[in-house]
Amino acid sequence: MMGKETVIREFTQRWGSLPEVVVQAPGRVNLIGEHTDYNNGFVLPVAVNRYIWVAASRNSERKVTLYAINFREEVTFPLDDIQFDGEKPWSNYQRGVAYVLQQEGFRLPGIKAVIGGDVPIGAGLSSSAAVEVAMALAFQLLGGFEIERPRLALLCQRAENEFVGMRCGIMDQFTSLLARENCALFLDCATLEYRYVPLPEDVSIVVADTGIKRELAASEYNLRRQQCEDAVQLLHKRWPSVNSLRDVDPASMPGWEELLPEPLRRRARHVVNENNRVLQAVKALERGDAEEFGRLMNQSHISLRDDYEVSCPELDLLVETAWQTEGVYGSRLTGAGFGGCTITLVARNYVTLLERKLKDAYQACFGVLPRIYDLQAVRGADTAL
Repeated sequence: MMGKETVIREFTQRWGSLPEVVVQAPGRVNLIGEHTDYNNGFVLPVAVNRYIWVAASRNSERKVTLYAINFREEVTFPLDDIQFDGEKPWSNYQRGVAYVLQQEGFRLPGIKAVIGGDVPIGAGLSSSAAVEVAMALAFQLLGGFEIERPRLALLCQRAENEFVGMRCGIMDQFTSLLARENCALFLDCATLEYRYVPLPEDVSIVVADTGIKRELAASEYNLRRQQCEDAVQLLHKRWPSVNSLRDVDPASMPGWEELLPEPLRRRARHVVNENNRVLQAVKALERGDAEEFGRLMNQSHISLRDDYEVSCPELDLLVETAWQTEGVYGSRLTGAGFGGCTITLVARNYVTLLERKLKDAYQACFGVLPRIYDLQAVRGADTAL
């Protein structure tokens, strides 16, 4: 498994000196609250012990030279004319961060950097946000300026929205920057108010990777977001206070679903119900009720499968296998869907059993083994030297 030592060693071999800074940024997994962040809703993620590392030093020119260990590719771009790179798309996240920081008036130094990590790419653990956060912190440290973390999360999100073209919400970047060890991060994506919710000591977070890669910038993800916006426009005509699906209150808006044609009705229903599930899940965690939390996770998956239609046979098999395994509280797809990962909350003593059941069922059905991760909730991004 790649670690920071690998990134430091590669930097030293390429440029003949130790890096000035080494930054680590964690991936994240969302316990519950899927496709709610870009609808100004509630989410409950944790940062996990899979990281992106950046080792970097200043150079004397107004350019950035990056070597990506995971892709075994190098790229150089000028800071004074940052362009989208269609040939090496992995570099657009770093380019986007530099572009947005300079738009905000920060003077960036030219740098040389090596980037690598063990966050699975395209699996729903938000490797892209970890890349953005690590790169932003490296620029900040080498440029001698400081940005408060909530604002930095927004700038990293903007880089992905405006430069990369992925219309993600704020959850991923915010979690990578502000998470706390052994806690979930309850985040209101409308106000960016947040608080930490301790996790039960006797449960584990098990993530199973289907191995199906999906480009989040592909049409289906952005289509879901557009469908939510279309639903809001229709509801706003009847209830002017509705400016996002977060504002839908079924108790005071009778018949709101009937105003929407399909599939907008099902898309909106998922988001509205998912926001409520997050609020219930926080209360369950606060009283130590893992069984209720798991029940809400299961409901979330069914809603994502049937109303939001972002699941697939591979995800469903892993989730349904987990549901039938002793010691499991709940399981659901996590991330955008269309492949990627499932997350399961399981009693710690049953992790080995769960891993065996998932591998056996997946191999029997699809002929390959899923990757299984027994993860811990960790703190947000920091220097790693």
